[in-house]
Parts: sequence; C-alpha cells; structure tokens
Amino acid sequence: MRERIVLALVLTGLFGCATGCRKQVDHAEFISAINKSFVGRHECVWPEPVKLPAKVDPSKDDRIRAFEALTDAGLFLRVSEEKGNFLAGSKRVNTYNLSDKGHSSWTPEANQPGYGNFCFGHFNATAVEKATPNDSANPTQYTVNYRYEVLGIPDWVSKPESMRAFPKLAADTTIQSATATLAKGTNGDWAVESPHSAQ
Repeated sequence: MRERIVLALVLTGLFGCATGCRKQVDHAEFISAINKSFVGRHECVWPEPVKLPAKVDPSKDDRIRAFEALTDAGLFLRVSEEKGNFLAGSKRVNTYNLSDKGHSSWTPEANQPGYGNFCFGHFNATAVEKATPNDSANPTQYTVNYRYEVLGIPDWVSKPESMRAFPKLAADTTIQSATATLAKGTNGDWAVESPHSAQ
C-alpha cells in the first residue's frame, strides 16, 4: 500500500513538472523584439506624401478640412485669391504652404521633391496580452497579441480640429492592440517575422 502511495506521488510530481516546469518565454523579450521592429517607424498625417504648395478650391475639394485644420494648428499658411474670367465667373482658390512652425514638423519625401508629410512620434510596445506558440512541440515561433502606444505626439494633434479632420489621429493618442508573429533566431534572439496588424 505504501509503495502505491509513493508511486502515485512520484507520478504526480513528474506530471506536474512536465506541465509546469516547461520554461515560460519572457514577455520582455517579445516587447524588446517588437520595439526593435518599430525603429524608424512614425505616424504620419496622410497615408501618402502630398505636394506643396497645394491649391484647393474650398467649395469643391474634400481636402479643405485637413488643410484648414493644419492652418489652425499653425503648420500651414493660407493665401486666398479670386480666379476666373468674365465668361466663367470667378471662384476662390486657397493656396497652402508651410509656415515656419510647419517647416520644423515637415518630413520631405526623398524621392519626390516638393512632396512630404507631417510625421511624428514613435511606436512603443507596452505589454503582451497573449503569446501562443505556433507549434507547442517546437515553440520557436509565436503569435503575440500586444498593446502599444505612440510616444512623442505633438500638441497640435490633440486639437479638436485636427481630430475631426484626421480621425486616425484620435486612435494614435490611445493605447491600441495589435498582433505580430515572432520567431526565434539561431542566436536565440526573438525577431518580428510578419508585419504588425491592428486588432
């Protein structure tokens, strides 16, 4: 009887160690790898660079709200003028160009002279919500759900006009969630293998 109890205790201990003694992956290593993949990545106002100076018809051009918000933020200067002729009538055209403040925030597009964007901040992973090995027998690749924030957001981003003109900026000022696939390299370090995707 005593031998059965000892055997049961040994088997329970072995089973517990097999399930609980497996080395857990340090989430700090995942956060570090994700933040390395963020280096050089910034948030930008427009998805694509825009050309300046920009001529905008306030009565027809959908871009007017964005350009006016950036003018209110002090990044653009606006010059309004009447254009037209005797037969067609006249119409107002606004020309937008960078202000002194705008020059310091503008990121020129290297391959397209005259084009650029307002880019700011940097991404920072703050916590791992869930890490699932893609193969539990060989856990060298994980799908990682994590939280991140954008640091270094300028004051003009939080102005109501900017938030209305660029709804994506509102999300940039909050903690967000995303998913990435991380793989363990031959040197034992983790690296992001697939692009980040918001949830």
